Amino acid sequence: MDDCESIRAEAVCLESESMASLTLKNIKKVYPFSGDDIKKNKKKKKKDEVVDEENKVNLQVTAEGVVAVQEFCLDIQDKEFIVLVGPSGCGKSTTLRMIAGLEEISDGELYIGDRLVNDVPPKDRDIAMVFQNYALYPHMTVYDNMAFALKLRHRPKAEIDRKVKEAAEILDITQYLGRKPKALSGGQRQRVAIGRAIVRDPQVMLMDEPLSNLDAKLRNQMRAELIKLRERINTTFIYVTHDQTEAMTLGDRIVIMKDGFIQQIGTPQEVFNHPYNLFVAAFIGSPMMNLFDAQLIKKDGKYAVELGGYVVELSEEKQANLTANGVEEQEIVLGVRPEHITLEENEGIDSVIDVSEMMGSSVHLHVSALGRDVVIVVSTMHMTGAEVSELCMGKAVKFAFPGNCCHVFNKETKVNLEA
Repeated sequence: MDDCESIRAEAVCLESESMASLTLKNIKKVYPFSGDDIKKNKKKKKKDEVVDEENKVNLQVTAEGVVAVQEFCLDIQDKEFIVLVGPSGCGKSTTLRMIAGLEEISDGELYIGDRLVNDVPPKDRDIAMVFQNYALYPHMTVYDNMAFALKLRHRPKAEIDRKVKEAAEILDITQYLGRKPKALSGGQRQRVAIGRAIVRDPQVMLMDEPLSNLDAKLRNQMRAELIKLRERINTTFIYVTHDQTEAMTLGDRIVIMKDGFIQQIGTPQEVFNHPYNLFVAAFIGSPMMNLFDAQLIKKDGKYAVELGGYVVELSEEKQANLTANGVEEQEIVLGVRPEHITLEENEGIDSVIDVSEMMGSSVHLHVSALGRDVVIVVSTMHMTGAEVSELCMGKAVKFAFPGNCCHVFNKETKVNLEA
């Protein structure tokens, strides 16, 4: 479906007075092979009948075709702000387009409220979608682009004018209402696209990386505006991004995806403090979590981690979780976030500074320790200029970390041992 068809589908959606919950049950999306692909696949099978199962899983290739989204289950409450986040190609935009009706659902069930909408056309789903590539009508002014859906519904001119101007004021595009899209910057066009969706008061607002084309300052401003916006309109938001900052600041809950599968669903604090597996641990957080090969041991009946001869006893909460799971002593992958590591004078792990990055309120130190690169974030709030300058290349430092900030993962399954 091209951009114009997408706009048309969005524009004629029916408006509802009530909010919408959504339920996605085992949603799956498979892109079938083309005729040429099937011929190539048959030739390949004749050459080698042995199927490489590992590659089959990694590529998400089945006899049906290429699997983009698999076993996606999610319940979304009225007015909830859900963020789908993950690396490029993980299936988040495909999931959004299936909700919108722009992609056919290969398997599973999608409900908006109590209504099964698998076969309901986009125009009848009462959704609005903001596209990454704007998808504005080039021959219309900003005002007319924003008013178009309301005009199709034959709304009173006064109501149309009020809603368009209110949205324009929220998005700071009032001065551009008389211009056409070609006279606007990329960021201004995206704000028009958001405004066009706002005026419709849809049951569900879908956003596919709407801030990706904005500069850093405007992106920060728009994030704040979106937070304010959700309080002003009674709409359920589903937001797609690869930017974890957007996910953490906007979402009531975050759905982290990889290779078409959900890795974890939780509040921003939950996925940050209790990552389910190594992928989530490394993906959420900036700079990314430090990962070490370490040992989980028991010392005087309590769990501790041993790293390069340095032993840290875990917190009471972690003790209880590991005990409840019956975890034994074992080799582990230890995760510690850069901001949870501290520099120490006496005891700690020996390291040498390779790179010192001054970030204003903090210094990011890249140090060599235990045969690998470790990132440490040091706050400069209570440091003098001379003390900051001492954190330079080649300086030997010791670092440590508290037991409540240790994340322990099974070395084979990559799953958090506390899960």
